[in-house]
Amino acid sequence: MYTAKNADTETIYPDRVEGLPFRGRVSLKAMLSGDNMVMIEMRYPEGASSPEHAHDHESVCYVVSGRVRGVIDGAESVLEAGDACLHPRGVPHSVEALEDSMIVEIKSPAVPLENFLGGK
Repeated sequence: MYTAKNADTETIYPDRVEGLPFRGRVSLKAMLSGDNMVMIEMRYPEGASSPEHAHDHESVCYVVSGRVRGVIDGAESVLEAGDACLHPRGVPHSVEALEDSMIVEIKSPAVPLENFLGGK
C-alpha cells in the first residue's frame, strides 16, 4: 500500500516504550511502512512523557502541533509546531508534552510497532 487514510489507520495506546512506562496516555498510529522506514503519528496530551530510552533504529521527528520538551543525549530543547529533531540509533532521549501535541516520526530501518513499544 502506498497511501494511508487516517480514518482507516488503527490507533493504539501503548503503556511502554523499550520496556519502560510512559507517563500519560500516549497514542500512536503506524501510517505507512516501507522496506527501510515506518511513519508514525504520535499524540501526547499535555503532561504526558516518555522515559529516557534508546532504540536500535534512528528517528526523525516533526512536531505538527503543540509544544514538547525533548532531551537527546543530555541536551534539552523545546520544540514547537514546524520544528524537527533526530534521535540517532542508540542515543538516549525522552520527550514531555508541554501542551497537547502531535508528532510525526519516521523510523529507519522499518520495524514493527511491537519492536519499540514493548509488544503493546
